[in-house]
Amino acid sequence: GPNGGPGGGKRFVPQARRRANAARLRQLNARRNDGNQQGGNVGRYNQPQRTRAGGRFGGGRGGPGGRGGRGRGGRGPWRDRIDRQASVSVRPDWRRVEEVDLSKLSKGTSPLSNLVDTSPPKSVEDLLWCGFLDQYNDQYDKVSTRTPAPLKRVETKEFYPVTTTDDPVVEKLAIEGKGTVFATDAILAHLMTCPRSVYPWDIIVQKLPTGALFFDKRDASQFDYLTVHETSNTPPTPVRDNSNEDELMNSPERLSLEATMINQNFTQQILRSSKYRTKFDYPNPFWDEDDNDGMEPASVAYRYRKFDLGDDIQIVARCELHGLGKDRQKTGTSKIVTNISANKKKKKKAANPLDVPEGDQYMTAYALNEYDPSYLANAPPARPGTAINWREKIDNQAGAVLASELKNNSFKLAKWTAQSLLAGASQMKIGFVSRATPKNAYEHVVLATQTYRPTDFAAQITLNQGTMWGHMRLFIKLLEKEPEGKYVIMRDPNRAIVRIYGVPAGTFEDSDG
Repeated sequence: GPNGGPGGGKRFVPQARRRANAARLRQLNARRNDGNQQGGNVGRYNQPQRTRAGGRFGGGRGGPGGRGGRGRGGRGPWRDRIDRQASVSVRPDWRRVEEVDLSKLSKGTSPLSNLVDTSPPKSVEDLLWCGFLDQYNDQYDKVSTRTPAPLKRVETKEFYPVTTTDDPVVEKLAIEGKGTVFATDAILAHLMTCPRSVYPWDIIVQKLPTGALFFDKRDASQFDYLTVHETSNTPPTPVRDNSNEDELMNSPERLSLEATMINQNFTQQILRSSKYRTKFDYPNPFWDEDDNDGMEPASVAYRYRKFDLGDDIQIVARCELHGLGKDRQKTGTSKIVTNISANKKKKKKAANPLDVPEGDQYMTAYALNEYDPSYLANAPPARPGTAINWREKIDNQAGAVLASELKNNSFKLAKWTAQSLLAGASQMKIGFVSRATPKNAYEHVVLATQTYRPTDFAAQITLNQGTMWGHMRLFIKLLEKEPEGKYVIMRDPNRAIVRIYGVPAGTFEDSDG
């Protein structure tokens, strides 16, 4: 039958459930049409409570009133300190399981540091491939500020940021007992690089009677939205009651929406037409061909991989790849291929099973977008050297632009790199996208596309692969000794602390999250 195993029409999911999934996924795609709404999805980075007098901000659970803002906002930087609200409110019936101080963890002084095993996975195997990949259009390597490429809107592609437990393939692999921990690459990468995060976040974990762990994101959460300048010294200012349109346009929520759309559009625009398409064993598991309203899935291959971490921990993750790059080593003109001979020598000791075989050209694609806080009305003049104008620098000093992005978007870049490493991509394309004019958040141009090898790029941004796996093992081990049930891992909104709570079974099931 059509719902049978791989033989029967290659469908994993019954029709009704596919419909329900499709309906839920439309909400993420719907925001293409409502880019003009004011606050957008009032999410986790707003509800500022400034310590300034009379700061009345509704706009979320924060409610009115800055806490104790008695003085007339003197005393230097405290004036603009943003007290963020947690991404979910802790209920009285939640049981605190553990608290992890992220700064101590990254320094190795945490009491939990002895649980951090930083060895790479023992082995990695591909369990299943779904979806298809289009080929990269290498014209995009040539864009520059003199010949920028306007960013087009991709109106006909569906993107599916499906969480772990809603993924029918993960469900099938779980029933077959393929692993002990199930997640998506985005959730794994998030936890692996979370010491870099600044904004609050939360991830839900279900522990089954068998001891298997499912890492999920909350339905209504902001998890899939990219942040902008999250790790900057001067992050974007939240909306106030008297914000004008310019300020609204550069509020964290709106920038986040803008960055997410740019990223989606960029990943599809840089690919060639579908006649160069490579299809994999199974179709995209989230796409319903009967009920698609003229849409087609975006070029994404889902690579379900199993990482054996030893200690009876097998992580099964859905990883995403976005396209096929040219095999640059044949052309020999590549900017990426740094001393191939040195790489050949390394081959003898197969150190890291995550190393990508040469000639394999799977790629991931991401877009960074320029956000320049200094042109805002009454913005303080930027300190020299802090705000870099991309159009002046990107053609001949791309390194300077990347360095400033690394400072301002350290978490986002680390997460992308971790995702690329998990997915086994051999190339990571990063597009540098800027507004066509600073005051218009809807028209963008691609100023440059850079290609990196994920392993080299990780070294460049001081992202240590061992530490990534160490953090993931830590979260798994902290939940190992806990009884079955539902848990929340959440970052404190104002301090670098992650807490794990045991929560009642029905939490987050209702619509209000």
